[in-house]
Amino acid sequence: MNRSAAVVATGRYLPERLVSNDELRTELAATGQADSVERFEASSGIRQRYRAAPGQVTSDLAVAAAQQALARAGWRADELDLIILGTDTPDRITPATSVIVQAKLGAHPAGTLDIGCACASFPTALATATGLMATNPALRRILVIGAYMMQRLADPADPMVFFYGDGAGAALLAPTDGDGIITSAFHADGRYADHWDIAAGGTAEPASHDAVAAGRTRVQVHRRYPPAINAEGWPLVMRRLARQGGFTPSAIDQAIFTQINAASIREACQTLGIPPQRAPALMDRYGYTGSACLPIALDHLIENGLTGPGDLVTLVGSGVGYNMAGVALRLEECASR
Repeated sequence: MNRSAAVVATGRYLPERLVSNDELRTELAATGQADSVERFEASSGIRQRYRAAPGQVTSDLAVAAAQQALARAGWRADELDLIILGTDTPDRITPATSVIVQAKLGAHPAGTLDIGCACASFPTALATATGLMATNPALRRILVIGAYMMQRLADPADPMVFFYGDGAGAALLAPTDGDGIITSAFHADGRYADHWDIAAGGTAEPASHDAVAAGRTRVQVHRRYPPAINAEGWPLVMRRLARQGGFTPSAIDQAIFTQINAASIREACQTLGIPPQRAPALMDRYGYTGSACLPIALDHLIENGLTGPGDLVTLVGSGVGYNMAGVALRLEECASR
């Protein structure tokens, strides 16, 4: 039985269109919301984001990231055993977007499943893939993807579009006798479920003319989360990873957190005693890409030689729900440069 799974290649995809804060400020000026850009920029560190072309959908972003990872690993899509897609912006409510990705990739023998816990989706998917691989020797090549296109589900006049960037990141996993993915940790608090949501379109409230007219089929923030929810929650998950994995936070070479707020990342690092240079804050470059931000950041670090074989890396994601998940892994040789 294989003890763990190793990341053997990664990939990322950002759409062609780059939207700067200045352009967004102009877009929101028509509704008198331009000042929100300055305020959000100061608090988050986001300077720009990417937007998908009108004809692109979430599965297209996922496929592009997957194709890069497959090319780097030298794998064919039809060699995959399983595809796990993490997203809360699916192409459709049903079927699962992962089956659409499978068809577009030409990975027809592979099984598929979706994981939908917002920004916690990618580490949850990694942990799921590792557990499946450890208990099923027939699973030897698994593709894990995080993809996000929330801006397509938002009202363009809503100032929260500032935070919605499009993109996807992917990782290929294979069995290893080394450390690979060491451990995982999870935390949630469903008391926040009504704070940030798409209220209509599911079984609680099927889509209707009234729901569309009231904006309930679009993503909306109804109430703010407590300001410190990430700065306190990320250390909680990190300490669980450290305790379960038998390491100290100071031993982590790269601590990758949800890329939504640079100040929260700095605060979490201070709490944990992690030097800030070991916790990338790439939102100024890529914006906030939800379910995709952790794999995009991981691929960026590997591609640019900022992390590599032997490094201890953690990925901790948090998002609407409220959902949190984290994994700790030891990188092996990774074909992403």
